[in-house]
Amino acid sequence: MNNILQPKFFTLLKEGISKEQIVSDVFAGIIVGIVALPLAIAFAVASGVSPEKGLVTAIIAGFIISFLGGSRVQIGGPTGAFVVIIYALVEQYGVDGLVISTIMAGIILIIFGLLKLGALLRYFPHPLIVGFTSGIAVVIFSTQIKDALGLTIKKLPSEFMEKWQVYLMHLSDTNFYALAITIVTILIVVYSKYLTTKIPGSFIAIIAVTAIVALADLPVATIESFFGTIPSDISFTLPKFEFSSLSMYIAPALTIALLGGIESLLSAVVADGMIGSSHRSNTELISQGIANIVTPFFGGIPATGAIARTATNVKNGGRTPIAGMVHALTLFLIMILFADLAKLIPMACLAGILIVVSYNMSEWRSFMSILRGSPFDIAVLLSTFFLTVLVDLTIAIEVGVVLASLLFMKRMADIGGMVSENAESDEMENYSDIPEGIAIYEIGGPLFFASAKQYAETIKNIGFSNKILIIRMRHVPFIDSTALHNLEETVKTLKNAGVTIVMSGTNDKVYKDLKQHHIVSLIGEEHILKSFEKALIHAKNILDFEKN
Repeated sequence: MNNILQPKFFTLLKEGISKEQIVSDVFAGIIVGIVALPLAIAFAVASGVSPEKGLVTAIIAGFIISFLGGSRVQIGGPTGAFVVIIYALVEQYGVDGLVISTIMAGIILIIFGLLKLGALLRYFPHPLIVGFTSGIAVVIFSTQIKDALGLTIKKLPSEFMEKWQVYLMHLSDTNFYALAITIVTILIVVYSKYLTTKIPGSFIAIIAVTAIVALADLPVATIESFFGTIPSDISFTLPKFEFSSLSMYIAPALTIALLGGIESLLSAVVADGMIGSSHRSNTELISQGIANIVTPFFGGIPATGAIARTATNVKNGGRTPIAGMVHALTLFLIMILFADLAKLIPMACLAGILIVVSYNMSEWRSFMSILRGSPFDIAVLLSTFFLTVLVDLTIAIEVGVVLASLLFMKRMADIGGMVSENAESDEMENYSDIPEGIAIYEIGGPLFFASAKQYAETIKNIGFSNKILIIRMRHVPFIDSTALHNLEETVKTLKNAGVTIVMSGTNDKVYKDLKQHHIVSLIGEEHILKSFEKALIHAKNILDFEKN
């Protein structure tokens, strides 16, 4: 257990944290706390639970995830990815069912960590992740139309198509004050960054719009009219359940655990790229599990690593878990001091914030990029997307993984025994006379979702210690979207570190995919050569030029 649970916070304490860094982390934590305030409330409301549940989750889970987590900068709390699951759970099993499912999900996450399944993320193809993330974004957007238009529909259908039919039937009932508030909120959130980057747009929108609505006494729904007052304290509660009924919560618990694990590890990987560090994935899963076991007893909802808030933390100077803990304490102080004012926030304002969140979640650029790729990746992307929107997130993930595996086997069968016309000779080369400063790395076999992460990490590690890295691609028959995504991020990281990438032996299909995903232009067309001999001469010329 000790070898698996190794929180970054304790490691950094042993190494020593400078006073300057502590000050920087405190300021970053306060800013992230302010960013998290409107999001925590909005995600809770969108999930069909009361607003304080979002705040409690950001406070308790956020503190635990930073205190015990395996990442330096991960910020935990409620996220948009859980909105769909929580809403369906509450509707079917009630709040007690949500609490039990979340606790069970926490136990599953701890088991994942103890079994060292932190590397599980690499087996989820990029098209699958983009597919269900984009699908969740569309579902979140669709749930906000009621509040955005100020419609007074008592009971909305949970199904996507039926929901939109009801919206169209009630369009004539639109509250134009609510619609105006939604539009103003969106404009403030999107354009406030041109005035200030220190104060988040969502926070500015909530303060400004709530003040206008309260002073002008506009006839729109608020948190108070929906949920009543927001409690200013955190209390311990026990859920009501029967042991005989626990089995029916296994499926939703597994969905929460899988989604929470994927999102937290994704967030940690993104953060690693931003600060040039590496997280401890199994420790991260265990900390997420502990957070999801503890938080529900205080009225919280499922929590995971939040990519947007983690990025905000990094951009504002956060480099240790102190920032995440300060973020939680900041929210706790806000809840104690200003909970009574939060009840005045208009529902249309929260809808506007979530519409922007859903747009940012949609990953439409990645979506369109994959649509221009191979039919195999398109099949995984579209099936996952439509199943998420029209059927169920759990089924979408299951079908996506199975389909990706089947299509990969089909690809391997198609290329069996084939050798690329442009492939280099298979003769063994002697690397003993390679000049210092030039490194060579050869990729053997297809670059696909299961191997992409490992190859990317190895390329990065080798590249950092050299001036020029030659990547040999003679044995790569194809490259999928996941590998293209990882390779692009790796090339960017190495280029920023001053490393020149040279590539050799790509077949026509791989070169076409590299060009379509702008990796050719990123590396430089002149640095991609047909044979290793030409690539080596080219690399030596670059090295000589740099020396002179």
